[in-house]
Amino acid sequence: MSAAPGPGGFFPPRPDGHPGLAVFLNAGDPPHLLADLALMLDEEGVEVLELAVPFPNSPTDGPVIRRSAARALAAGTTLDTVLAELARLRPALKRLKVALLADWSHSLRHRDPAELCRAIAAAGADALLVHALPPRLRATWHHACQDTGLAQVTTCYPTSTPEVLADAARAATGAYVYLVAHYGRSGTTPAAGHQSLADTVRTLRAHTPPTAGPVPVAVGFGVKNAADLQAVAAAGADAAIVGSAAVARLEHDLDTGGDVVAGLRAYLHDLRPPRSPQPGPAGRTTSTTSTTGTASTTSTASTTSTTGTASTTGSATGTTGRAGTPTTLTR
Repeated sequence: MSAAPGPGGFFPPRPDGHPGLAVFLNAGDPPHLLADLALMLDEEGVEVLELAVPFPNSPTDGPVIRRSAARALAAGTTLDTVLAELARLRPALKRLKVALLADWSHSLRHRDPAELCRAIAAAGADALLVHALPPRLRATWHHACQDTGLAQVTTCYPTSTPEVLADAARAATGAYVYLVAHYGRSGTTPAAGHQSLADTVRTLRAHTPPTAGPVPVAVGFGVKNAADLQAVAAAGADAAIVGSAAVARLEHDLDTGGDVVAGLRAYLHDLRPPRSPQPGPAGRTTSTTSTTGTASTTSTASTTSTTGTASTTGSATGTTGRAGTPTTLTR
């Protein structure tokens, strides 16, 4: 059974006022560095690692994440290798929670749900997000997660029907709702900005079961810089999910021979920089900034690499999109 490292749920309030942060990575890209990357995320105060078991040819993923998945698959990454690596890593984590993302067709369809949920929880995952789960199997997987104490991440869109929003909020008790910022390709923000999601965030919270606390809402899709992060906070969401931009930074360092752990750390410093003003000479104030000295490089790499990319898809509860038809999650 997983034991979450640290109190306060997936996205406890932060004293610095920043929203919480989840970072998506494909396990196995690059090989043998998951522990180093996860420990760095833990040190940097990232709340959640959304750890994907790679799967090929996702129809909604753009080139950055699809290339990442292809590299991981070529290195021999499977669900079993991911769980084994997570089990070795987990005792070293202090605060970071792990939400495992797995594609039903590629990784789960031939496995018994109850047995597999026990294995996922035993490996140290705090939550499961099942991608492309057939609607007929929603209840089976939901009960399997409940019976093993494995929280479930649910997904929805701002254009989802009221029924879908209510179902997503109810089923996410114990984890969080992944609110996809808009329906379409990843790498772009909603036309009205992430702050336009405020009504959807309020609707999701209104559907929280009376016996549970407020459902955490994490916004993904097109979140790539500090301004996007603050717009997510302005919408009232608890956290932002960064996928394509983080993977693009990792890919940039792989391509240029850079240190992928240091590069991703520098990107995180640009994304969520310290902001505690300090008194300066003659009454002036100065702000604490990143000391990596790589801000311009990081910004350029993440901006240029994520345009037009898509993200991993997912639907732990078979959530639906515009007209209530089944959809998959895009990041």
